[in-house]
Amino acid sequence: MFDRIREDIQAIRSKDPAARSGLDIWLSYPGFHAIRFHRVANALWRGGFKRTGRWVSHLSRFFTGIEIHPGAFIGRRVFIDHGMGIVIGETAEVHDDCTIYQGVTLGGTSLERGAKRHPTLAKGVIVSAGAKVLGSFTVGEGASVGSNSVVLKAVPAGATAVGIPARIITKETKEKREVTAQKIGFSAYGISADLDDPLVQAIHKLLDHSAELDARLNAICGALEKQGVDCASLRGAAVDTKGIDKLLDAD
Repeated sequence: MFDRIREDIQAIRSKDPAARSGLDIWLSYPGFHAIRFHRVANALWRGGFKRTGRWVSHLSRFFTGIEIHPGAFIGRRVFIDHGMGIVIGETAEVHDDCTIYQGVTLGGTSLERGAKRHPTLAKGVIVSAGAKVLGSFTVGEGASVGSNSVVLKAVPAGATAVGIPARIITKETKEKREVTAQKIGFSAYGISADLDDPLVQAIHKLLDHSAELDARLNAICGALEKQGVDCASLRGAAVDTKGIDKLLDAD
């Protein structure tokens, strides 16, 4: 038991630069307290003392503002940061090394008793503040859920889910966008990577379109150059990055 406690404290210290010491975490971190309460409540629940388990869970909610059903599975080194307003349902699974921020709901969309109704967070998932993950699907290992997103379907490993309802952005798509953004001297992820901002959406679409056009143009130029055609005139003018900056800075 004490090894698990030390492990949880070390995990918090590694993820939260505001954590000054293990004593600070022990005394004043509600996420740490909620996990400790849940260990007791879950043991009672699995042991058949369901009413007592629910009472311990209710007591935890009163003291921490975090509601974790005693039947939920919580893995090792799970970090609940701030935590106020978090709700984790009965059949939810939160596996090792996950991070959950305030206002998150791991909820269900089915009323069927005994069924798996709540989501599973695989190892290393990050769920940002205010996100709602609703349903009996899996958020894959190392995936991220953006702030205030509403996730209603499975998220592949390493992907990011953003928006209402959430759109899935794979690791490959993110890398392609970032490469294109760097070519024109601008990174859309520097503005607001996890928000469903219409401006960010529009820039992402433009970056995707620009990458596609670049690939097509390069393919055409390559084919023509094999035939001895000079393609220098097809390259076009460079993107006006200063103009983009002015547009983004405009009120």
